[in-house]
Amino acid sequence: MPTDKMNGRSIRINRLPATIAAILVTVLLVYFLNFHQEERPAIYGMLRSDNPNKVNLRKMLIAAIQAAQRGGLEVLDVAHSRQLKERSKGKTDEGVNDPFTDADGRSHCVMKQGLQRIFPRVQIFSEEDKEHCRQAHSFDLDPTVLHETAQVPDVEVNAPDVTVWVDPLDATKEYTEELYEYVTTMVCVAVAGRPIIGVIHSPFNGQTAWAWVGNSMSEYLANLHPQHSQKSGDLSPIITVSRSHTAGAKDLARGIFGEDVGLLTAAGAGYKVLQVVANNATAYLHTSKIKKWDICAGDAILHALGGTMTTLNDQLIHYGPDESPVNTEGLLATLERHEEYMDKLAKYRAAHNGKLA
Repeated sequence: MPTDKMNGRSIRINRLPATIAAILVTVLLVYFLNFHQEERPAIYGMLRSDNPNKVNLRKMLIAAIQAAQRGGLEVLDVAHSRQLKERSKGKTDEGVNDPFTDADGRSHCVMKQGLQRIFPRVQIFSEEDKEHCRQAHSFDLDPTVLHETAQVPDVEVNAPDVTVWVDPLDATKEYTEELYEYVTTMVCVAVAGRPIIGVIHSPFNGQTAWAWVGNSMSEYLANLHPQHSQKSGDLSPIITVSRSHTAGAKDLARGIFGEDVGLLTAAGAGYKVLQVVANNATAYLHTSKIKKWDICAGDAILHALGGTMTTLNDQLIHYGPDESPVNTEGLLATLERHEEYMDKLAKYRAAHNGKLA
């Protein structure tokens, strides 16, 4: 034990209490840091609102972007493994095989469970809700998914008014055929039945188009939509339709829009909306029933850009929790000239006894 001398006297310094004190301080620091590390997601992401019956839409936007991107990683992983475990869910109304793959299931579990953990009071619908997720998948809110100039205010709405629509893998058939350009993962947030936040993520090019109506949009979406392009009124119509049922699409498009109409066949509702956004098509036409998780995100994005998506009866599509998940009235989606196109469609119908085919 060391000693020190003071005024000629030896003073013994006992290090044992000091050592014990140092150990206690260290233990307390480790406990404090670990405790707050465990709590950090709730604090950093503010996963729990002061009012559990409210939903912060800024946080919902962040979570929607992350969910779509996380789902996209699962889609990529399965594609790279080539272990698709494909099976059929049956036939579509057009008689086309409706496949399901391991990517659909894995993306669904990551997207839905991740969103549900953060927003347990919000109603979330996913295309693959029948799938059982064996393990919990989650993520913590990461505001860095927003670009620095994004205008995303803290807005709260009532949780019962919010409905989320999730498409874990749009264009599964094309995914199995390795036509990856059509594949997207999508999330849409509707408030009181109206779509206000839309996210369309393209896993194979890594780009995410998102928009919050009246607030902001992703830089990719802003760049995809040319601000000073030639007005669509100066162009002959180019109509994008599904490649899975194109047999009579050309004749129908010509009948509605004239002989000079162009036809862009494509797959995936998300992809087709982005073709309208990019002015590669002047309208997206769908004449049969379609699920709302296929179209809600695109509806929100078009609305944010000043565009329109309606049924073929010119009615807005509602996405509330009590609504049917199926839109049976077809759709027309445009950035411009919507009323003009609806007039043409109405005239065609009148000339064909109310029928489109």
